[in-house]
Amino acid sequence: MKAAVVVFPGINRENDMVRALERGAGAHVSKLWHTETSLPAGTDVVVVPGGFSYGDYLRCGAIAGRSPVMKAIVSHAARGGLVLGVCNGFQILTESGLLPGALMRNAGLKFVCRSVRLSVENNSTFFTRNMVKGDVVTCPVAHHDGNYFADVDTLKALEDTGRVVFRYAQGTNPNGAINDIAGIMNEAGNVIGMMPHPENMIEPLHGSLDCLPLFESLGKAA
Repeated sequence: MKAAVVVFPGINRENDMVRALERGAGAHVSKLWHTETSLPAGTDVVVVPGGFSYGDYLRCGAIAGRSPVMKAIVSHAARGGLVLGVCNGFQILTESGLLPGALMRNAGLKFVCRSVRLSVENNSTFFTRNMVKGDVVTCPVAHHDGNYFADVDTLKALEDTGRVVFRYAQGTNPNGAINDIAGIMNEAGNVIGMMPHPENMIEPLHGSLDCLPLFESLGKAA
């Protein structure tokens, strides 16, 4: 598998994501600067990692979602290529139109940085096939704008078609997200966005291997 990790000014989790992709998915990983207009040849999966692109000016992900590289990512997704966005990456994917809805300020209007319990709601995706539906794992979050919101029709479509991939479980919703939504996918099933950071829960030094199976799933997807 060939993976490209996109780097914007202010992104700070790219190295964590590279390690997770190499260790968990067995991927050959390239870093891709935001001014590039094409992906490396043979790219299977594009990952937009977490951080604070452009200092979260305007709205989180708003400027990054309009960067030159996003046209190549949108084209990659349209061809069926895999795209994963984590935290700020999720925000960027909604801003670019690759995923529906929006990430708003946390309900408590405070930055949250702690572990949550994450429930796997759909285990037939490219990122969850090594999991069992209903599995609950520990996963860290670190965000100020993770409160997922969508209009009534969009929310119904997500729920009715199994496009909610992850939920905050057991009362651990840290941000007020509607229906406890922590991660969703697009209609085609090849774009996933999530707020928690699974790349930071994959090895003993993290305190748990809970999220390693997610990257192992990804490694088998392409």
